[in-house]
Amino acid sequence: MSDDGEFIEECIADLEHAERGKVFDEHLLRRPVTDLLPADPLVTEAQTSALEAVSMMQEARTGCVLVVRGGKLKGIFTERDVLTRIVGRGVDPAKVPVRKVMTADPETLRSTDSVAYALNKMSLGGYRHVPLVNKAGAPVGIVTVKDIIIYLVSFFSKSVLNLPTQPRGNYTREREGA
Repeated sequence: MSDDGEFIEECIADLEHAERGKVFDEHLLRRPVTDLLPADPLVTEAQTSALEAVSMMQEARTGCVLVVRGGKLKGIFTERDVLTRIVGRGVDPAKVPVRKVMTADPETLRSTDSVAYALNKMSLGGYRHVPLVNKAGAPVGIVTVKDIIIYLVSFFSKSVLNLPTQPRGNYTREREGA
């Protein structure tokens, strides 16, 4: 839950760790999602209150928490869930368990799925976060839009990182027709 400036700063910091000099081609979209270096998932149990889950997300500075029961993924609780299922609905987040306001049985990825497959799934579904699970259905990571942006930008780092932070901010502002 960070603003755009912080997001850009995080992306630039992450790019400093990315490989340089790579050439982008279609084969790179066929690489496994593990090449995106997905983060470890933030995980909670189904009976955790929605308020606790939001606090966990704020502390970790992430937009979702994965909900498990018996070590297996049961749902995902995102910022979107907060906005559509709690805010303005008369729901007390301190009293409702996260299982009642989460998105149950979310789309998932496996470590062998390709970057293109993840991008397609996220694009078609409108997802910003997709859980990465193992064969047993236990969460092992989270693939985010930010991961994909960092991956793609790493192939064009000079083109992207050399742009001014405010593209039109350096131009003289004149009244039109004056």
